[in-house]
Amino acid sequence: MILKKLFISLMVFIQSFAWAASSKEQFYKDQEAWKKLQLRLPSGYQLDNSSQPQEYYWQWKNNQVHVDYYPNPNSKAKVILLHGVGTNGRQMSLVLGHPLAQAGYETMALDLPGYGLTLYPSKSAIRYEDWIQLVSDFVNNEAKKDNRPIFLYGLSAGGMLTLHVAMQNKNIKGVIGMTFLDQEYTNVKKGTMRFSSLSFAILPAMKITAKTPFGSMPVPMSLVSQMSKLTNDPGALKIMLNDKTSAGNTMSISFLNSYMNYKPPYNISGFTQCPVLLTQPELDRWTPYELSEPVLNKLTVPHKVVILSGGGHYPVEKTALEQLLKSSIEFIQQNLPV
Repeated sequence: MILKKLFISLMVFIQSFAWAASSKEQFYKDQEAWKKLQLRLPSGYQLDNSSQPQEYYWQWKNNQVHVDYYPNPNSKAKVILLHGVGTNGRQMSLVLGHPLAQAGYETMALDLPGYGLTLYPSKSAIRYEDWIQLVSDFVNNEAKKDNRPIFLYGLSAGGMLTLHVAMQNKNIKGVIGMTFLDQEYTNVKKGTMRFSSLSFAILPAMKITAKTPFGSMPVPMSLVSQMSKLTNDPGALKIMLNDKTSAGNTMSISFLNSYMNYKPPYNISGFTQCPVLLTQPELDRWTPYELSEPVLNKLTVPHKVVILSGGGHYPVEKTALEQLLKSSIEFIQQNLPV
């Protein structure tokens, strides 16, 4: 009876929210949110009109996927950057896409359906499996253009996404993750949830609800996750939480269920595709190092951990960002074909 009342109360609370009707701009050059956010980053990580990436849309099924693009036909590698459930592609360009481009690499940051400026038919129809297949298809599309090696970078949930993509795509030569969150482990599920003490009730209720018409109901990501720990800079956090294309976003119960209960094609211990680098922010209050340990302990491919000194979950700290760039470049260079 208590669980039933809790479930009903949760449904009523969720129904009080409507889909975020954000007035999406077509291009980031016209959006103010990221321009405010970049002022919280070191000056060397801020973009002016001449250093902003090119922007284009790539069609995937019925979605128009927004891509931040720093082209460089002479680069020795391509790097595709993936956000998590509280960020977007432009925020990936700020912390690593543009710095890597300055270092001579071709980079592309995707807005996955439901986030950023990507256009999609229905947010309620989006599933985590769609993210995996979309990225894999994008990788294949890039691989057809030339034979340059392709690396993936993913922040937060995007970290595990890189591994899930690499599990089914042989064109990926290395993955860099800012945490590897395997939701198959209960401690990871509970560790990333906002109301972890109620996980015994919320998780089964979500699984049931996802199979009903209520599964299409929108849920603010700040309600179900520890979004208040997204970054350690209060000013940056406020900007991101007010941004409907990133931390202020909503996603359906069905999407959340598909993410929390995704079953990969095989166990991570059987992963043989490519080497792995974990760039773990030292002061990550949302997903500390121990939440990535289950993945690291099972990896049999060459892998390395770099601790980003003083960095938060979405790092805006200069030392952490410099270490992220340095370790990423070293990893890419070490794994280029001879």
